[in-house]
Amino acid sequence: MDIVVITTVIASLFLVIGAAEPLAARLRLPYSVILAVLGVLIGAGAIFFLRTDLTDALNPVAEAILGLPIRSNVFLYVFLPTLLFQATLGMNLRRMLDDWVPILVLAVVAVVVATLSVGYALSWASTLPITACLLIGAIVSTTDPSAVVSIFRSISAPRRLARIIEGESLLNDAAAIALFGLFMGFAMLGVPDPALGEALARFPILIVGGAFTGWLAARFAVWIMALFRRHELAQLSISVALPYLAYIGAEQRVGASGVIAVVAAGLTLNLIAPGRLPPQALINLRELWEVLAHWAGALIFILAALLIPRLLEEVRLGDFVLIGVVILAAIAARAVILFGLLPFLTRLRVSPAVERPFRMAILWGGLRGAVTLALALAVTESVRVPDETKRLVGILATGFTLFTLIVQGTTLRAMIGWLGLDRLSPIDEALSRQVVAVALQTVREDVARTTENYELSHDIVRSEAKRFGERLEAAVKASEESADILDRDRVTLGLIALARHERDTILARMRERTISARMAEQVLSDADRLIESARSGGRSGYQRAARRSVAYGWTFRAAIRLTNRLGLSRPLASMTADRFELLLSQRLILRDLGAFIDGRIRRIHGRRVADLLHELLTRRIEAVETALEGLRLQYPGYAEELERRFIRRTALRLEEREYAAMRGDGLMSAEVYTALMQDLDARRANAEERPRLDLALQRAELIRQSPLFADLGEAALKRLGRALRARYVDAGEVIIHKDSPPRSVFFIASGAVELESAGQTWRLGRGEMVGQMAILTRKVPRAEVRAIAPSTLLVLDEARFRRLLSRSAALQEAVRASAEKRGISPESLFSDEDEPAAARRFTAERVERRGIRPPVRGVIGARSGPPWPWG
Repeated sequence: MDIVVITTVIASLFLVIGAAEPLAARLRLPYSVILAVLGVLIGAGAIFFLRTDLTDALNPVAEAILGLPIRSNVFLYVFLPTLLFQATLGMNLRRMLDDWVPILVLAVVAVVVATLSVGYALSWASTLPITACLLIGAIVSTTDPSAVVSIFRSISAPRRLARIIEGESLLNDAAAIALFGLFMGFAMLGVPDPALGEALARFPILIVGGAFTGWLAARFAVWIMALFRRHELAQLSISVALPYLAYIGAEQRVGASGVIAVVAAGLTLNLIAPGRLPPQALINLRELWEVLAHWAGALIFILAALLIPRLLEEVRLGDFVLIGVVILAAIAARAVILFGLLPFLTRLRVSPAVERPFRMAILWGGLRGAVTLALALAVTESVRVPDETKRLVGILATGFTLFTLIVQGTTLRAMIGWLGLDRLSPIDEALSRQVVAVALQTVREDVARTTENYELSHDIVRSEAKRFGERLEAAVKASEESADILDRDRVTLGLIALARHERDTILARMRERTISARMAEQVLSDADRLIESARSGGRSGYQRAARRSVAYGWTFRAAIRLTNRLGLSRPLASMTADRFELLLSQRLILRDLGAFIDGRIRRIHGRRVADLLHELLTRRIEAVETALEGLRLQYPGYAEELERRFIRRTALRLEEREYAAMRGDGLMSAEVYTALMQDLDARRANAEERPRLDLALQRAELIRQSPLFADLGEAALKRLGRALRARYVDAGEVIIHKDSPPRSVFFIASGAVELESAGQTWRLGRGEMVGQMAILTRKVPRAEVRAIAPSTLLVLDEARFRRLLSRSAALQEAVRASAEKRGISPESLFSDEDEPAAARRFTAERVERRGIRPPVRGVIGARSGPPWPWG
């Protein structure tokens, strides 16, 4: 076909795509439904004009439409990677982890259940081999979330619901296409009845191989993009190449799932790029991919819809029965997961609850779309699949897709209205009336000042003021009728507003580059969690989410175990540096929220609510300050380096603002401004680099600062630094077990521990030690030592501890003080071998000051005379 004709047809399709969105909004129908209908009409019209004798004028256009080189490979290798990759870039992965159970259940378990349900139902109702039936089941298992997500967003449904559906669709596509590839291989080999166990055993291999390929490709791409830090167009170009190379590499070279590879590449880029690429480059990268995905999604849908009339040309009456079987089996399988498995997991406290109306909406919103049609087209194109199987695959997949789009898609909004998901709650309605009243009062004041400044006609001002006053009076009256909102509900609404303002502040700081994009994503995730927790749990939910934002997660604890057991300190150092920067960012954001409470929330909800929010905000700030202080004690000097970096970045932001103001005032030319901005960008690139946290250097600094080692020389400190090893413990971790003889002494570099013995409790902090008593007395300890805060311990084995004890008077004095505190006689701890001359002089001076005769020495380990004064 002539390239000019193809170009004309494609350009015309873009016009159709452009007209479809406003048409969908006007008809209040999902965008994908409109695209499908337009595509079917265009395809059916082209067939009609080619076969009719009414006119031949449109035959060239019809031939061009039907002659488009639309093949399944175009969908799978061109459009599908674009859609999947953009979906992963736009995800908030940290928030996805909160709902990973329902997402995985819907994305993986539901796909397998739907595949088996449709497959065995078709096997019972038709003469197709089980391989073909399972292949059809895999094809119709993938869902298109665009319609239901767009409607949920239009009715302001909770973000969590849209997040679950988006996460399900992303992994759903990957799982369904992986299963499709598996059963397609059996169908092409002519295996009529494959062993299900063998098929499912190969499924993890496809996933693991694809995931590793995508992860490796993304790591390499980010490394190259980081080298081209100052060349944004080069970074964008590499990002465009990444999903296609990952897909082709996994499919053609590794023999794994290309879809899984694209998903893994996108997730990896989403996670590691914020720490490696400039914030503006990330913003532009996401905007580019949003445009590419919009075009790809629309084209794949309308091009697939063009094929529907041809796929249905050979439909028979009996095929409608099989389409009904597919519909019933697919909906039943999805209903079992939504109303059977998910509530069961919620009762087991494995999965967070998903409300029944939302489950109904998810069930009816399981539309099928372009991916289903593309997979069906791939089967119909294969010369190694039997003709009858190809015919039925095309008809059943197309018929089921049309049912979901035409029946479910067009009634989805009505279903949501029937479920009441498009209506505000009574509290939200009452709040909206109060917000309108307060806003109009502010507007009236601003309009009065504006009319005075512009010296408008008094008659016009009076006339408009009267109209505005009537509206304000009605708003105030409606607000007074809603004055019965409970204080508890007002607190909840105030917390939601506060968390939303916190989110807006984070976005503003991110645009100003005061906080890095990497940390902004995490604090944005925490702000989203605050909003949802306040909405579902009120004040207690907000407080739980606030505590979680400063708590140590499971990944941090895993990094601690890697460091303690395997000596792999890099993950812990990276997470600790992230935590430092996160706490500094949180502190910056939280200190700006007080003015919002006084300026906005107080006017709407009153003084009592505002005072309570101030109290909760103060607690959050104190928690952040406490966590930050704990890190400062653990890693001396590193927090100061981060604060210096923050000051440098703030100064650069202010400098940029001044240059922009001078440029706007005409005080400098465009050439001078460009030169200054290039210099500023170079300095900003250096300021963006976060100082590296070296745990070994921090350990040496902790040793030097410890009072226990104050009398050691530099050479002895270096030897001690090589002998001591750092151990990081979280709150609640047991350091020494009761009745278990310790083999080491633990010096507390930072944090706090609790020692419990015989019903008594002692708390020890920085500069103290545990485990020395059992070693020196050679007795099994009757005490248990447990960390009560995240702590850094310096560990020394028994032999080295005894040698150190023989050289350090300060350490011996600390041992004696510790023994005295617990009622143990120090004379039972030391021998002449343990007490060097320096320590004996130190002891004699102390005894002489107290006026007590020192004890008489005997053999090693023996004591005579009166007990030690501190015994």
